[in-house]
Amino acid sequence: MDASVTYLVAAVSVLAVAVAATVVRARRRAVARPGGEQPGGRPARGTVTETPRGDPQRLAPGDRVRIREREYVVDGTVRLVEGDWSWVQHLLGTGTGMWLSVEGNPDLELVLWTAEPGATVTPGAPTIDLGGRRYTWSESGQARYTAAGVTGLPPAGTMRYHDYQSGGAARLAFEAYGEEGWRVARGDLLDPAELAIQPPTGER
Repeated sequence: MDASVTYLVAAVSVLAVAVAATVVRARRRAVARPGGEQPGGRPARGTVTETPRGDPQRLAPGDRVRIREREYVVDGTVRLVEGDWSWVQHLLGTGTGMWLSVEGNPDLELVLWTAEPGATVTPGAPTIDLGGRRYTWSESGQARYTAAGVTGLPPAGTMRYHDYQSGGAARLAFEAYGEEGWRVARGDLLDPAELAIQPPTGER
């Protein structure tokens, strides 16, 4: 094989590698866009959902959110900080006894909580039995909070907590705001696909 043929083969090989790399980068960018979004943040036609699911970490009082096919209004929001760790709790509709906790560091975790006002258990034991399920201690601590909207809490203060888990998706929480007694709640870990933030009526 003479020099010219060798040069031609090398040039074609380099070109093929460059084209392949470009295609791979383009595919990776497409996969990285949730819901098949097009550039500019617009969902591609034919995606599974026509309504943007929105960002749970930007929820605020007055927003509407659909969880497992039921729609709620966010009445109040409690933002908590413990060292370099932070999370948010959104009260869902007055009188429902339900709220959504949103944790985003490092991975997004969504838990739907339901108050258990009649529970007589108290925190501190390594395991706790409630409602036919055994929960194992996960973590405890104290955080500072700020509240907005309708929460029934002072605008700012401290909160103590004990968290328990069962079976990977079930949660049990004990929380005490300020000097009050323990509030008990059971929670279910949500798949992000089970939650959708509803756009304002005028944007539908």
